Amino acid sequence: MKEHISREAAMALLKKYNQDSFHIQHALTVEGVMKWYARELGYGEDEEYWGIVGLLHDIDFEKYPQEHCIKAPELLMEAGVGEDMIHAVCSHGYGLTVEVKPEHEMEKVLYAVDELTGLIWAAALIRPSKSVQDMEVKSLKKKYKSANFAAGCSREVIEKGAEMLGYELTDLLDRTLQAMRSCEKEIAEEMAEEA
Repeated sequence: MKEHISREAAMALLKKYNQDSFHIQHALTVEGVMKWYARELGYGEDEEYWGIVGLLHDIDFEKYPQEHCIKAPELLMEAGVGEDMIHAVCSHGYGLTVEVKPEHEMEKVLYAVDELTGLIWAAALIRPSKSVQDMEVKSLKKKYKSANFAAGCSREVIEKGAEMLGYELTDLLDRTLQAMRSCEKEIAEEMAEEA
């Protein structure tokens, strides 16, 4: 089991640098998705660790968008976050802002799902249900293929992430959709408490 800061401390740290509810919700989503993947891929004992990496992955994005994944080490070190977690957080900026390569399976998952969770959430918001619970992979694929839809979510990064993991794109879409279904209710409840 890897050492890491508590979820409570991670949440306080996230809120120190992120006030926008969109960023908080994205962090909670990536946390939930990372925990699902940890269980699914046989890293259940490290589920909390994977989740905290997901929670903190965009720690510097709101206040320092031009220094995304560059400012993060400083902010995380100040808070006593370990080197392995700092490496994991920064690795999702690989090839974009930093040259910290995703090495561990957890880092590859983070790299692959960060942009994808944004795209799935955007697709959910335009559904009558505003939920991922009734979303089918087929309709998600249609949205994915439409370059104008959620244009800020890099298909290139998502596809590179799928490749790193050795997944077909459809498999990554399906798994990540399942992961988001698994945590949607908890996230809605936590966001309601924040409001």
